[in-house]
Amino acid sequence: MKAIVCNRYGSPDVLELQGVEKPFPTENQVLVKVHSASVNFGNVVLLQGKPFLARFAFGIRKPKYAIPGGDIAGTVEAVGKDVKQFKVGDEVFGDLSGCGWGGFAEYVAVPEFALALKPNNISFEEAAAAPLAGVTALQGLRDKGKIKSGQKVLIYGASGGVGTFAVQIAKACGADVTGVCSTRNVDILRSIGADHVIDYSKDRFTQHEGYYDLVLGVNGSNSLSAYKRVLKSNGIFVHVGGSEAQLYKTLFFGPFTSMTGSKKISSLLQRANQKDLHVSKRIT
Repeated sequence: MKAIVCNRYGSPDVLELQGVEKPFPTENQVLVKVHSASVNFGNVVLLQGKPFLARFAFGIRKPKYAIPGGDIAGTVEAVGKDVKQFKVGDEVFGDLSGCGWGGFAEYVAVPEFALALKPNNISFEEAAAAPLAGVTALQGLRDKGKIKSGQKVLIYGASGGVGTFAVQIAKACGADVTGVCSTRNVDILRSIGADHVIDYSKDRFTQHEGYYDLVLGVNGSNSLSAYKRVLKSNGIFVHVGGSEAQLYKTLFFGPFTSMTGSKKISSLLQRANQKDLHVSKRIT
């Protein structure tokens, strides 16, 4: 079969289309014929090996996983003898980042816990774009952010993959949601349910000092002090993505800030999870 192979860290130029051996599913694995696979920030980290901390998971000197690709959608081609949830012909989607990646190929063999049945009302392309982004948004809001009905929630970077899921999930949880985005994406956020939209080219979110119960920082290079400023007492900031400098500051200064004040600063490391994949599918 054909696959995209990455044997060293670098730019997209290091990727090569090669012929590799077609996988065979073990007892608890499902062989999926891949119809669609999406590119997200995790793929960029796996390609470039940045931030450097990621190399402790992905390989210090070179990528541990030769075939990248986390989010996929496709059709079950074969199942191992112990597989209970799927059968040949099922349309599935899932996140392979927790079980070896390998989605940029014609076929991939993965544990059944990495997959869920694809909703009938969406295409393979739409399904492949959903797993990591949807679960990241869910875990950021629910697990790190402790979201509750009636809270005021700010999502910075609300028009991206994680952000659009976060807006919809926060609304489903009963929150009053403000999204921050560029001018061209204002209408998109309104169409998916955001109560308020801030165009960062015209207004600053920091004008709402002490206003939000929860802030989800999906991207951008804002300082931690800017996010803290807009939080209520006992408010929570969750770092999901942004500049490398912002990540390090959150990891190293966040715990100290949380221990010495009423406002909490935390960072999310998304974990692929079949149960959460089902939850995000129902909500969105």
